[in-house]
Amino acid sequence: MYFGNSLKLIIEFLKRLTNQFRNIYLKSSYYNNKISKLEINNINYQPSLNILSCLVKYDKKKIKIEDLDKEIIWDSKLSNRHYNKLNNFYWLFSIDLKSSKNITQSIIERWIDKNQNYNSKSWKTDILSKRIISWIANSKMVYEDSDIKYKQKFNLSINKQINHLINETRRSLSVDDGLLGCIAITMIGLSYNNKRILNYGLELLKKIILSSFDNEFFPKTRSIRQLNFYLKYFVLTRELLKEALIDVPDYLEEIIFYLGKSYFTFSNLNESVLFNGNHQSDLTEFNRYLASHKYNFKNLNKETGGYAILQNKNYILAVDIGPSPSKKFSSNYQSGALSFEFFYKGVKLVSNCGYFQDYKNKFNIISKSTAAHSTLVVNNCSSCSFENKSSKYNSVENGLKIIEKNIIDGKDHWLIEASHNGYLKNFGLIHRRVVELFIKKNKIIGKDILISKKKSDSKKFDIRFHFAPGVKLTKTLLNKVILIEIENSGWKFSTNCKNINIESGIYFGNKDQTNENQNICISGKVEDYNQEIKWEFEKI
Repeated sequence: MYFGNSLKLIIEFLKRLTNQFRNIYLKSSYYNNKISKLEINNINYQPSLNILSCLVKYDKKKIKIEDLDKEIIWDSKLSNRHYNKLNNFYWLFSIDLKSSKNITQSIIERWIDKNQNYNSKSWKTDILSKRIISWIANSKMVYEDSDIKYKQKFNLSINKQINHLINETRRSLSVDDGLLGCIAITMIGLSYNNKRILNYGLELLKKIILSSFDNEFFPKTRSIRQLNFYLKYFVLTRELLKEALIDVPDYLEEIIFYLGKSYFTFSNLNESVLFNGNHQSDLTEFNRYLASHKYNFKNLNKETGGYAILQNKNYILAVDIGPSPSKKFSSNYQSGALSFEFFYKGVKLVSNCGYFQDYKNKFNIISKSTAAHSTLVVNNCSSCSFENKSSKYNSVENGLKIIEKNIIDGKDHWLIEASHNGYLKNFGLIHRRVVELFIKKNKIIGKDILISKKKSDSKKFDIRFHFAPGVKLTKTLLNKVILIEIENSGWKFSTNCKNINIESGIYFGNKDQTNENQNICISGKVEDYNQEIKWEFEKI
């Protein structure tokens, strides 16, 4: 143990030392000269803004460039969040097209003067990638009708940034940052008619596809939010290539087809399911974009990416029956195996608590825990354990596997069941869950079965059923039934457990926000024999 900890400290020290030397190198005149070797001339292809519209919402309030103070805009002291937003230039998509090109170009020229060499803050991979995408996307405003001196300065800055970006994408451990960089590189190759840069961008895209998706073409992270992110940028790349009259690679067509099928499954719910890093999101505008560009995805499968989803006119039942992702792809994973969400006529009855994205905030690790899901917890331990890293994303250290699963989609009867081994190593338990919906009876019947594989010390279980903020829970006088009032109906909850309580909780379903919510918690002692905990929801 002592040797292992010492080795980790040595490795961490060497990493920090390497990063320090690299930072010195990136700020050196040698590196600046290296990335300054000019191989681009002038912009030849300007993408249509309607192709780039998938990056921004259509209803964003337009900004008049004249309202910005070009003299102090880059001298302002800002929070990290506002600094990043200002320096990624995505706000250019919100500029009124009637605004002055001269003022826009003078703001960019002032930025170039202050950031002409590598800057660790403004040249971070994601910020740099978005900046290039924005500059090229809005080139009619930021480049067109400018003088030769400005164009030379602009081209040199683009050249240095893209060379640095190519270097960084080779080293980047973040798939999201790698994809953003890939799109930016591809756009430069298209716009400046540079085959070397274009081919590099497309080869990088191919590597990302080969390394980041499972055999069924679902993201290895099992993240629904990342699925939407990937599809958006893959479709964008395809449309850019088509408009520039470049053949679309087969691997890009293939991944869009399969990702589109999975996207259809979740977007067709018209509600966000809060599994594995997902939060409430409005996909209306992106759906409109897909329709306008003739994308029509369909999916008849009942399971996608490890999520079983059954749906009819009145009901939606979604259950996480997938394994934990491998360590490399698990930084945003939540340990919610066998958790479920249930909707009645478009209103969510049972929910998970969502995910808090800021990994530096204590709510991030809290929202990763099994207790933040509508599933079973043993001895206040989650079904997966995470690495304890204060300065980086917490990845899964000990994951879980799904042992068996079954889905029945009948006219009047649905059933989803699965088992996982997340509690086997520490507690000698297999957790099996069965969720059944009897449609004509408007009743959900569930069973959580604890299969004991070995005797162990006394331990307890808790099963929580989370609800969205605003849902009203009332305990009856006999303490055996809880009444639930949602927007469009009333339900009652009952169980064979003796201990049943209403608890307060935190809801993370809205991005970067926290709200109070409630959950029903049933609890008891784990026995050394196979144990069956029954519960049900019935419409009243």
